[in-house]
Amino acid sequence: MGELLADHTTLRLGGPADRFLTHADPADWPSLAHSVRGERAAPFVLGGGSNTLAADAGYPGTVIRMATRGIIVRPLGDGLVEVVTQAGEPLSALVAFTVAEGLSGIEYLGGIPGTVGAAPVQNTGAYSQQISDTLTRITAYDWHLSRTVELRTAGCEFGYRTSAFKTQPGRWTILDIVLRLTLSPYAASVAYPHLAEALAVPLGARPPLAEAAQGVLNDRRNRGLRLPSRGPDARQVGSVFLNPPITRAQAATVRAADGPVYRDQNGRLRASAGWLLEQAGYHPATQVTPGVSCSTRRTLTLTAHNDATASSFGTALQTLASRVLATTTVRLTPEPVRPTSVESLAHS
Repeated sequence: MGELLADHTTLRLGGPADRFLTHADPADWPSLAHSVRGERAAPFVLGGGSNTLAADAGYPGTVIRMATRGIIVRPLGDGLVEVVTQAGEPLSALVAFTVAEGLSGIEYLGGIPGTVGAAPVQNTGAYSQQISDTLTRITAYDWHLSRTVELRTAGCEFGYRTSAFKTQPGRWTILDIVLRLTLSPYAASVAYPHLAEALAVPLGARPPLAEAAQGVLNDRRNRGLRLPSRGPDARQVGSVFLNPPITRAQAATVRAADGPVYRDQNGRLRASAGWLLEQAGYHPATQVTPGVSCSTRRTLTLTAHNDATASSFGTALQTLASRVLATTTVRLTPEPVRPTSVESLAHS
């Protein structure tokens, strides 16, 4: 029997992979890619498993667990540095490293689980800061071309929690990323009202770097946004829905009910997925399906219990989205990634 994906995901759900490989040494990538190239199904790349809903039946192909580590800093002059990070490095470790080195640019991404290689896929962001803000290039393996390529930010199609890596699953495997950060004792301007309140500073202020980073960690913990190591909420993938885009008419309805509406980085109106779930009658600790309930801290996080399956978790997502659509006319999009077989176009 193959390696269980349940042993490598934070939900602790998922059946066996046909083949499970761990990539720990960057120098070994050519031989690993050669061993996989030509298989019928494209490999599924797994980082920390904190945003993955693996099927009960497992994965009908190769799963590659990205475990490469390493951070290199290169001075560029004029107060700028280039930070090259291996894909398997935990994002939280990278943020902590840059803050300790006095480098500003990703300090508001602290406390987010997952790996550096997964961050561009979702265009990970928080507190009005996203990974694409400072990312300059990515080294990736292109399974269609059967070679390693260098991708510039402009070609990655970054948007709100999306990218070309997400819309074209199976095409690329990210090997490392390069960020351009600023040498500064101060954080980027606070643009998120909730964080400004938590830090007791006005919007637009630039608090000391370490203070801002710690404030983010404290705020995430206080609002139930940190991934706990134990307890009833330990088996989770964080927020299970993206904040949905809404029309002007829908925005007016949400505002009339005192709901939050904001514009994302691209100027598109969005509503709070958590608020919409509450309008549909869900609250913290509400059971949704057998073995699956809203977390004890927040409605937007679902937690798995002993009798949960990947199927029941998927049903819970469908149930929540259907109820919100019927109640508010707003359509929710699930955030967890489901490993599915993607036909490989790589050359043999």
